Amino acid sequence: MLNLKGVLRNAGKTQADLARALKLSPATIAQLINHEEWPRSVDRAALKNQIDSFLLESGATVAAVNTALESAVQKALQLPTLSEEDEQMLLRKQTLTPAARQAFALVRDPFSDVRSADEVFLTPDSRRVREALRHTARHGGFMAVVGESGAGKSTLRRDLIDWIGAQSHPVTVIEPYVLGMEDNDIKGKTLKSSHIAESIMACVAPGVPLKRSPEARFRQVYEALRESHRSGNRHVLIIEEAHGLPIPTLKHLKRFFELEDGFSRLLGIVLIGQPELATKLDERNPVVREVVQRCQIVRLHPLDNDLEAYLKHRFALAGKQLADFMPTEAVEALRKKLTGGNYSVLYPLAIHNVLTAALNEAAEIGLPQLTDELIAGV
Repeated sequence: MLNLKGVLRNAGKTQADLARALKLSPATIAQLINHEEWPRSVDRAALKNQIDSFLLESGATVAAVNTALESAVQKALQLPTLSEEDEQMLLRKQTLTPAARQAFALVRDPFSDVRSADEVFLTPDSRRVREALRHTARHGGFMAVVGESGAGKSTLRRDLIDWIGAQSHPVTVIEPYVLGMEDNDIKGKTLKSSHIAESIMACVAPGVPLKRSPEARFRQVYEALRESHRSGNRHVLIIEEAHGLPIPTLKHLKRFFELEDGFSRLLGIVLIGQPELATKLDERNPVVREVVQRCQIVRLHPLDNDLEAYLKHRFALAGKQLADFMPTEAVEALRKKLTGGNYSVLYPLAIHNVLTAALNEAAEIGLPQLTDELIAGV
């Protein structure tokens, strides 16, 4: 039996209350609680987040919520044994509770998404990546931005698109639809070169019907890009979750990159993905050697040397000062928690989850600041 039953009881809620809130049948909730049977028709991660939110809103403690579904999640997802680094990277998504907002007078969550380019925190590392992205967008190139989940890759992508619009650069951004993309057709849908061609045409020559044969279609793409380029436009293809690209498509991207008009490249290419992308683009892999020789790989590293500056920046976005929330000892406890002998997961997402959980816990027990002991224990 799950801990969820006891957590509900302590919060003064029933299984029926939970079923109504989740819009599921009481029988479905009973199967989950009593037999650890996860409903197959519901996305497990989304349902788990809904249960967590319900429990927190019902007054359950963060610690209780963190253990309410532990056994069910492990059984349903058949979780493997994780390394310490993986465990830190997979910290459960945390949401700032109303009690924490009130206790710390936070009108804005300091760890919410940035709202404009002015709010993007840049280290020397990420500044170089940003400049490389802008150069590729304006002048062409082939680059891959690699980083762990939550390292800030998508933020830099949004920053690039915002910069193109704000500066009125004549750059057409082409972003193929990658929802559900996998690197083989057994696990999901692969992104093929034909799909990329369709995306290019939809952005560069909207409304023009695609040719049916592959040869005619790719000639059509080339002519559309060339005509647009001669009109003064530039083009950049951005593919997120690129670690899910199949090897054949990675090889085909070389052909897209080689489209040119005289000495001018017609298409810049930006791949954005997790470390698995770098593995696929390993120079020792002869299958992708021609791609690797043309693709610049840039990496987003942890915030090891910039942790305190980053925290000051995030609290400033909420109109607060870091010193009011965390003494130096707590900052160092955070650093210690997210680093080990040969690894560091001091990435924005992991930092946000730890500190949000700590703020929630501090509000619950009445602490005016985050302490090193509290940081170490969440």
